Amino acid sequence: MSEARRERLTARVLLFDAADRILLLKGRLPSAPDAPGWWFTVGGGMEPGESVREAALREIAEETGFTNVALGDTLFQSDEVLHDRKGRPVRHLSTFLFARCPGGEPDRAGWQALELEFIDDIRWWSIDDLAVCGEPIYPPDLVVRARAALAAHG
Repeated sequence: MSEARRERLTARVLLFDAADRILLLKGRLPSAPDAPGWWFTVGGGMEPGESVREAALREIAEETGFTNVALGDTLFQSDEVLHDRKGRPVRHLSTFLFARCPGGEPDRAGWQALELEFIDDIRWWSIDDLAVCGEPIYPPDLVVRARAALAAHG
């Protein structure tokens, strides 16, 4: 497969607690380890044979330790090219799902080496605080999408 055609299927989750806060991680891309970090949703790559829903639940458990999660429907999808740590282009096909959990302190025990190296923080955000945080957020329209998701899911 040529480098330009490399693809990575990912399951990403807008994970909300009972107070309607969204859980985000702050990290850097492996292709730019010295760049400022971005706040982004829970989630990651799908394993062979895994459904989007299975991947989402696995990623939530690995990245947060939360297993008491009510996984909802697909909210949106994205298709973009990012670069791996060797600078090669990779097409990321991401499915973003809605989910709720009781909340609490995330547990980093399930983090893999890459996550430990490139993720700097994890925290709950109110949508109002996220809207004025002044730091990069991925996707850039996450605040709008999070508000719409909450409005649709009560």
